Amino acid sequence: MPHPWHDLTPGEHLPKEFYTIVEIPLGSSVKYELDKESGLIKVDRLLYSAVYYPANYGFIPQTLAEDDDPLDVLVLSQEAVVPLTVMPARAIGLMTMIDSGKKDHKIIAIATGDPEFNAYYESSQLPPHRLLVLRRFFQDYKQLEGKTVEVDDIAPAKMAYPVIEDALQRYSHQRQRGFKIRQFSERRTHETSQR
Repeated sequence: MPHPWHDLTPGEHLPKEFYTIVEIPLGSSVKYELDKESGLIKVDRLLYSAVYYPANYGFIPQTLAEDDDPLDVLVLSQEAVVPLTVMPARAIGLMTMIDSGKKDHKIIAIATGDPEFNAYYESSQLPPHRLLVLRRFFQDYKQLEGKTVEVDDIAPAKMAYPVIEDALQRYSHQRQRGFKIRQFSERRTHETSQR
């Protein structure tokens, strides 16, 4: 089975368009996340607050963000998409937050195959209330856990491109150095050969 972080392509039209691997469907109050070793989806936690994810949430394959996870993406679409689905997306903005003292970028994107959203190229084209909902979710979702999250205003698409390129480069650099990706791949190869 291919590993969704390491074995899938991020796409051919980077950094503007890319594939997103969905972890959390729109409307979920369960925080699913990629298990980095197995490539499966695990339940990280149930949200403490009475909130739900305002977009499909996932990551761009073969990226490594500053928080040592794949680069996060919020994909706006009409429908919830099941976890581990590959979803073509286009960046329309960037939301940066400070979570536990670390910078945490979220790429704001639209599903390119969704006729309700595929005409948007900039986050500023969205209804202002939609942008407020995205920001407010991340300001509130950890409050009952006693954690504070700072969320910047949503920046235009051009601010997302260097973040995507940096995450692609960071992943490539780490992969060349071997980090845990090689160890994981070697273990998978060994397990497969034992079957």
